[in-house]
Amino acid sequence: MSSPHSPLDLTLDGGALTARLVDFPSVSGDEQALADAVESALRAHPHLAVDRYGNNVVARTDLGRAQRVLLAGHLDTVPIADNLPSRVEGDLLYGCGTSDMKSGVAVQLRLAATLTEPNHDLTYVFYDCEEIEASRNGLGHLARERPDWLKADFAVLMEPSSAVVEGGCQGTLRAQIRLTGTRAHSARSWLGDNAIHHAAEVLGRLASYRAQRVEIDGLEYREGLNAVRIDGGVAGNVIPDECVVTVNFRYAPNRSMEDAEAHVREVFDGFEVTVTDHAPGALPGLARPAAQAFLAATGGQARAKFGWTDVARFSALGVPAVNYGPGDPNLAHKRDEHCSLSAIAECEERLRAWLG
Repeated sequence: MSSPHSPLDLTLDGGALTARLVDFPSVSGDEQALADAVESALRAHPHLAVDRYGNNVVARTDLGRAQRVLLAGHLDTVPIADNLPSRVEGDLLYGCGTSDMKSGVAVQLRLAATLTEPNHDLTYVFYDCEEIEASRNGLGHLARERPDWLKADFAVLMEPSSAVVEGGCQGTLRAQIRLTGTRAHSARSWLGDNAIHHAAEVLGRLASYRAQRVEIDGLEYREGLNAVRIDGGVAGNVIPDECVVTVNFRYAPNRSMEDAEAHVREVFDGFEVTVTDHAPGALPGLARPAAQAFLAATGGQARAKFGWTDVARFSALGVPAVNYGPGDPNLAHKRDEHCSLSAIAECEERLRAWLG
């Protein structure tokens, strides 16, 4: 593994630089050494103005271009699972963070070092704590404390997308449906009222629920409302007096947070509903000229992003954003996580052609 004091060589090709980043452990909350290395490597390039807030590093060009494009990627990974150091097998690079998302960060660093005369002004954001609770997310800290650093006309979040543009992201809402009854001895069940049995109607509504498919900018988002947890029961001889069904609503980004919550409450009308977690979606913004140019440069194909990502933070700031990175999202967080070396090269080549 790389020493925390080892410098990053941004002249390495994308695959080799990804391997260096992967061998630089940076589990969420322990990104300082990597942030130090990224900052030092970027400060060696005079065409970039480099700032830092905590373990978040931002580098920018200031060439007076008509538009600014922002590329963002997180430095942290999930906990290491006996998958370091990295290793190469044919076209595949294995190791913690290869797909999510040090391959994308490597592409960012390569572009930051070599694009000295881009056709847009560029901002490169490297942030911490994406893989853990939202309150610690470095991009969220920047949005609150240094929003001027994130100003742009268009943003690309280098999240794994198999080198295909994934537009926007879904919103996500979690809520608890609380059902009550009367506790009693199970031998005299007629004296009680079984709260778990009352969950049948909640589950019935979920089973009959017909999720919408919503088209936005030519992308189809599929909504979903599902039970993800049921809690209830006291003992093997007790009629339970409480049961809680937790549901998760994944919704298209054309819904507001208020509309999403109202929809869930409508579905479960008559029950006690408590929203426990909620993050809005992000519109794809593919009709914007910058997005159209980006699509053309990256193969002309796009699909909806199923899941929530930090593009929602850019959307909240009024910056249209897409997900685009070389990693495979289906491999993220896996013990055998890996990334295609050719996908890293392809992703860099396409971005370079678009920006250069």
